[in-house]
Amino acid sequence: MWEPQVDYGAVFRALPGMVALLTPDLVYVDANEDFERMSGRTREQLVGRYIFDVFPENPNDSAAAGMRETRESMLRVVATGERDTMALLRYDIEDPQRPGQWDQHFWSPVNAPVRGPDGRVVLIVHRVEEVTEFISAFGGSGGDRRARVLEAELYTRARELQEVNERLRKAHAHEREVALALQAAMLPAPQPVGHHKAAVRYQPAIDALNVCGDWYDLVDLPDGAMAVAVGDVVGHGLAAACAMGQLRSALSAACRVADGPAEALEALGLYARFVEGAESTTAVTTFIDWDDHTITYSCAGHPPPALLHPDGSVAFLDRATDPPLGARPEHVARPQARTPFVEGATLVLYTDGLIERRDEDIDAGLARLSGSLTRHRGSAPEALADALLADLLPSTGNTDDTALIVLRL
Repeated sequence: MWEPQVDYGAVFRALPGMVALLTPDLVYVDANEDFERMSGRTREQLVGRYIFDVFPENPNDSAAAGMRETRESMLRVVATGERDTMALLRYDIEDPQRPGQWDQHFWSPVNAPVRGPDGRVVLIVHRVEEVTEFISAFGGSGGDRRARVLEAELYTRARELQEVNERLRKAHAHEREVALALQAAMLPAPQPVGHHKAAVRYQPAIDALNVCGDWYDLVDLPDGAMAVAVGDVVGHGLAAACAMGQLRSALSAACRVADGPAEALEALGLYARFVEGAESTTAVTTFIDWDDHTITYSCAGHPPPALLHPDGSVAFLDRATDPPLGARPEHVARPQARTPFVEGATLVLYTDGLIERRDEDIDAGLARLSGSLTRHRGSAPEALADALLADLLPSTGNTDDTALIVLRL
């Protein structure tokens, strides 16, 4: 199949409208032809220079705020990795042919991130719509007065919009702080069980509040055994995190009184019917008996746990799989199965964000997980958890939440 050979440098230079590229330190890397023409600056005057050295604030206007607002917008893009659309901006530019002469401009800027292979912002796309002529077009008869009235009206509305955006940004930041505190309270770091070390990770989806509906749990049982579980609530953000907290607590309590993991999941399924947002939640629970070296497990619509043997072979615990919570209208007993393990083996529980991709079968993700476990079979739990995330998650960020437990048996 023929594929066109595109000169993207030529495309960039020919883009209509003012477009420039800057580093995260706000230094110009490139600018298209319209940017050079409409700003009155040559490429040599732009590339390699700090933006506000090229375009300083008008020292004759004590109320000027264009430099501060533009800088804050660009730094938000670098910090959040999200596009930032600015309100209408007045920014006077010194005429390069007449030093000390400042020409009035009205711009409508948009700043957008360009991510590198590691997901971090490496460039800022700075696109500017020049609207000065639009404002001036309201001249004509009585033009100066009408233009000033329009200018004042547009500028007032722009400032109001800027204030609203700032309040929304602060509200979003506060919501994120609450979400992080909630997540930390519900998902504490695990404590070692004797010489059995564990590592846990959770990785929210990109563009989320840094919280997710996935959970993990490690529970000491009254008979000296241990319950290890992970679960996945549909959705992202605070609503999913709140449903997750209720289900995690309920499963933790059920494990302490149930005769096995299947009975614990049955109780969780009954409880989930009364929790908003719990529909179609998946979970897997394992009971580890340290005395007879067995793992008893049950899955409710969840990907199977992986058991990494000391020789590097991997077995998926997939003989007790049932539909997700609330999938059946009536109560039905869930299955459970048991498998032996040897000391030094590693149990890995995870949510589907670690392995599933929309364009492939789940078996491909399970094969990737198995291969990664085999390659890193000698790693301690903390190092193995990091290696799995590095091997299996996209470098640009995942679109689904991910929770992970690695337990050395």
